[in-house]
Amino acid sequence: MNNSKLPPTSKGLFNSPQNRAIIFQVLSLAVVVLCIFYFVNNMFDNVAKRGITTGFSFLGETAGFGISQSLIPYDDTSSTFLDVFIVGLLNTILVGVIGIVLASIIGLMVGVGRLSSNYLVAKLSLVYIETFRNIPILLQILFWYNVVLAALPSPRQSISYFDSIFINNRGFIMPDPIFESGSGFILVAFLLACISVVFLAKWATKRHDLTGEEFPLVKVALAIIVLAPLLVFFITGQPISAEYPALKGFNFKGGITIIPELLALIFALSIYTATYIAEAVRAGIEAVPPGQKEAAKSLGLKDHVILRKVVLPQALRVIIPPVINQYLNLVKNSSLATAIGYPEVVTLFSGTTLNQVGQAIEIILMTMAVYLVFSIVISLLLNWVNAKMEIKGR
Repeated sequence: MNNSKLPPTSKGLFNSPQNRAIIFQVLSLAVVVLCIFYFVNNMFDNVAKRGITTGFSFLGETAGFGISQSLIPYDDTSSTFLDVFIVGLLNTILVGVIGIVLASIIGLMVGVGRLSSNYLVAKLSLVYIETFRNIPILLQILFWYNVVLAALPSPRQSISYFDSIFINNRGFIMPDPIFESGSGFILVAFLLACISVVFLAKWATKRHDLTGEEFPLVKVALAIIVLAPLLVFFITGQPISAEYPALKGFNFKGGITIIPELLALIFALSIYTATYIAEAVRAGIEAVPPGQKEAAKSLGLKDHVILRKVVLPQALRVIIPPVINQYLNLVKNSSLATAIGYPEVVTLFSGTTLNQVGQAIEIILMTMAVYLVFSIVISLLLNWVNAKMEIKGR
């Protein structure tokens, strides 16, 4: 071909696709930076015009209000707003951890029940999922708090178990353990028992791979974890006692009280999130090829062994990614506790503290940072677990 017939090649800056791509990206980044600078500058100008104090010095000021539940020592007259933030943070973590554990257990049971050959179990699981999944979580929180728990009897007519545990409309009241000198040895024994169970599990797995023989790991592990601290408890002279709750006046004194706001929040979040986890479990189990189950049955394995040893290990690779989203939703939905007054971080810090201090920028940013950190930590942890369970290519 004669080169004189080809179109002339231009060497201009904008005629190269690579140059155009770089220029447009630089311009887009500049526009974004300018917009952020404009809005931040505008925000600080408005704050200065209204005479609003900025900074984090308010964290050292005395809060001066009471909190119905605190996992750390808190005094109404001397604790600071920083203490309030920590109390709200710990209460949010408490709700998140308990909710995730309960939702996982309920979701796994309902998900397996959804595929049960028993007609009644399968249909009850379906009704559970379709009922609680389609009701807004806020309404469920209000239902448990205003309808179920509010209908419990007063302290004088409490539901009692062994004269030690009481349930009434003030909450769930149980004995408070008192740790005396020497109780630390029990904790050490418990930790050593847990570590020994980890090594025992590795040994049992290796033994199974070499010989094919099963080891009763669950029974032996439970025996070690329960008996080792119990043995140390008696050897050290029973250094753990308990303070039992007693009815004095119109309410119980002593013991540990789990307030009804926490119970309502845990019930609602666990039951609601478990419906989505159950569907993820069902999808994961159905994704396992039927040939795997048929091969396991041909070996004479029982159904529960097939589920535990063959189906669930493969299904987890499908289950974990959607479950990560549900754990994140559960933690974020805990902020709805402000509707019933449970003292988590939004209620205490973005509610009461903001109303008293008035520094919305710092308080809202700190609260948003809490949920951002929680979400990132949960995502990193479960993505690490998911990566560990992936089938490695050869």
